[in-house]
Amino acid sequence: MNTQLRRPVGMKRLFLASVLLLMTLGVSAQKMAYVDTEYILKHIPDYKSSLTQVEGLSKQYQKEVDDIFKEVDAMYKAYQADQVLLTDDMRRRRENDIIEKEKKAKELQRQKFGPEGDLFQTRTKLMKPIQEKVSSTIAEVAKNKYIDFVFDKSSESTMMIYASPVYDISNDVIIKLGFKPGTLVK
Repeated sequence: MNTQLRRPVGMKRLFLASVLLLMTLGVSAQKMAYVDTEYILKHIPDYKSSLTQVEGLSKQYQKEVDDIFKEVDAMYKAYQADQVLLTDDMRRRRENDIIEKEKKAKELQRQKFGPEGDLFQTRTKLMKPIQEKVSSTIAEVAKNKYIDFVFDKSSESTMMIYASPVYDISNDVIIKLGFKPGTLVK
């Protein structure tokens, strides 16, 4: 009778060990890797050329903006020196001229360096094809090596740059929340 009680406990342990082994194999089946995109990009001549072009353009734009701000500064210093000799009407005109020139300088600065500015547009135009090529190559290498996740170690917050779509549970979450996948809110 005592041996009959032990048998089910032994079977339970064997079953539990088997389940744990299968879970461990399932977890270890997910392969991860990392890349250093900065290191990769340093090996691409087009990237270096594009970077040099963007840096040159940035210096050119900065000089243009600095020149206008120097003009504003010179106008202001001349105004301060002449202020006591000017009539109220002349003072207002000179102040307005200085304000207008400063607005022009700030507008030029925004046009050249703003989030939608010339420098940003040029940088995007030059860098995007290179980044897309690197990204697609990373995905291709990951698929060929059966790697499920690839992280970029060169970014400040280690970010995932490739994930096998097999592990995307976004639709499962949408369904669990009570919504239909693919039906986007307008």
